[in-house]
Amino acid sequence: MMKKLLILLIVAAAAFQHQTIEACTGITLTAKDGTPILARTIEWGGSELNSQYVVVPRGYKQYSYLPGGRLSGKEFIAHYGYIGFAVEQKEFVAEGLNEAGLSAGLFYFPGYGKYEDYNEAQSASTVADLQLVSWMLGNFATIDEVKEGIKAIHVAGVDPRASTVHWRIADVSGRQVVLEIVEGKLHFYENRLGVLTNSPGFEWQITNLNNYVNLFPGAAESKPLGDIQLAPFGSGSGFLGIPGDVTPPSRFVRAAFYQSTAPKQDTALGTVLQGFQILNNFDIPVGIEFPLGQVPAPIPSATQWTSATDMTNRIIYYRTMYNSAIRSIDLRGIDFVNIKYSAVPLDETKQQPVVSVKVN
Repeated sequence: MMKKLLILLIVAAAAFQHQTIEACTGITLTAKDGTPILARTIEWGGSELNSQYVVVPRGYKQYSYLPGGRLSGKEFIAHYGYIGFAVEQKEFVAEGLNEAGLSAGLFYFPGYGKYEDYNEAQSASTVADLQLVSWMLGNFATIDEVKEGIKAIHVAGVDPRASTVHWRIADVSGRQVVLEIVEGKLHFYENRLGVLTNSPGFEWQITNLNNYVNLFPGAAESKPLGDIQLAPFGSGSGFLGIPGDVTPPSRFVRAAFYQSTAPKQDTALGTVLQGFQILNNFDIPVGIEFPLGQVPAPIPSATQWTSATDMTNRIIYYRTMYNSAIRSIDLRGIDFVNIKYSAVPLDETKQQPVVSVKVN
């Protein structure tokens, strides 16, 4: 059994190194009443991620995987209950929210991150990168607590061939940070913009926004050019030149401008729905990631799921490539003391529902 698990872990981790996994987009919106909403996508065009939501009660004990797939790393017990969205395996939570209102998620970070070298003597304090979200959600209520607690652990990858990741962390105060591990060193960045994609690093992405200082919402003014008059073809010409490809820098720019020009909604729910609408623009067709005729999996989208998190009201929302209806899990209705651990597929039926409209 352990040998089979090891093979599955290595296959899953190695798959994460593929360039098609590197397309996560995160945005942050704020309602008029000050409620922050974090929304994001997760992509992988190579195969179905077998995504699940996991319900983790207080007191639940788990162990971290170590390089090579051994389940003998740090033991951690959940002091807070949480809901997480897991990929490939139920232990690999990519996004989640705990009962104290802490939100955490991982975004792939290939080519730029580098964890410290694994030391077998430190195995009892080592947490796998794909389990760090679970460790944070189970242990902490605030960003400051995460920053202090992470000093006592070591982060390692399950498989050295897999991509590194970086993390988005937010708490009920509305504060948000990005954690990157580069050359074995922890770097926390205050994310006042609230946008995150993938590589290069967060500081570079913020600097790159200066290349688009000419963009503005609305239409450009008509102006003469010699003896002729130039006029915009339609609305939105102030954004002419915004990058439209799916690379991480281009998605970061697009997300930053779409987010910053979105009108504030009256309520948290209205802001959640706005987040899903904005992220419609970041759904990636599966065919764009591969040479023509070489798409490896019969899945409907490279964007496998999209989520939105309301930390204030403790609700996490999601929709998937198989069902565009928005579903929600309200943590306030969960008894995290007595509920049992469970892992449930995001989609029991893997087909978009189509409702027939009867016309009289």
